Amino acid sequence: MRNFKAVLKRELKSYFESPVAYVFIVIFLLATSGCTFFISRFFENRIATLEPFFIWHPWLYLFLVPAVGMRLWSEERKSGTIELLFTLPITLWEALAGKFVAAWLFIGIALVLTFPMVLTVAYLGSPDYGIIFSSYLGSFMLAGGFLAVTCLFSAMTKNQVISFVISVVACFAMLMLGVGVFTDFLNRYLPVWLSDAISAFSFFTHYQGFQRGLIDSRDLVYFISVIVFMLAANALVLERKKAE
Repeated sequence: MRNFKAVLKRELKSYFESPVAYVFIVIFLLATSGCTFFISRFFENRIATLEPFFIWHPWLYLFLVPAVGMRLWSEERKSGTIELLFTLPITLWEALAGKFVAAWLFIGIALVLTFPMVLTVAYLGSPDYGIIFSSYLGSFMLAGGFLAVTCLFSAMTKNQVISFVISVVACFAMLMLGVGVFTDFLNRYLPVWLSDAISAFSFFTHYQGFQRGLIDSRDLVYFISVIVFMLAANALVLERKKAE
C-alpha cells in the first residue's frame, strides 16, 4: 500500500508540473461548456436539467481521455525508465494501479471543476440533484473505462501517437456497440438476443442508465469489470515486456 501511494503521489504531481495538464483542463471545460450552451442550446430549452451537458461527455472523452492516458506507459518505455521501475522494490500491480488511479483522479478533478454548470442550473430552476449526482458518477466511471482501455494500448507501444490513435478507435468501437444505428444494423442480420448481448457490452448503453438517474449495480459492475479486465491485460503485456 505504501508503494502504491508513492506511485500515486508521484504520478499525480507530475501532471500538475506539466503545462499539458492545465491545457487539458481548459480544453475540457471549454469543450463541455461550448457543446452545452451553443450546440445543445441550453438556455433555449428552458428546462432546469444538465442532460445537454452530460450527453456530450462520451464523445469528448473519446479524444481527451486517450490524450491523458497515452503517455502512461509509452513514455516509460521510450525513455527507458520502465526497466528502472521494474528493478525497484515495488510490485507490478502497485505501479499499474498507482499510475491508473492518478490519471483517473486527474480526470476527476477536471470533472469537478465543471461545478459552475450545477450552480447555473440551480439558479435557473429546481433541478433533480439525484440525477445530477448519478450523471456525474456515470461520467466518472465512463472516463475510467476509457482510461483503462488507453492504459492497455499505451503499454503495447513506445509511440504515444500510435497509442492515442488505437485507443480512440477501440473506445469508439466500445461506444458504437450501443448506438441506435449500429444496433439497428445488428438486428437486421442477427437474432435479437445476440444483438442485445453485443449491445450490452457498450459503454454508451451503461452510461445512459446513470443519465436517467439510476445507479444500477449492473452498470457499476460493468465499468468495474472493464477496468479490472483491461488492467489485468495491461499487466500481462508488461510482464511480457519485462521478460524480454
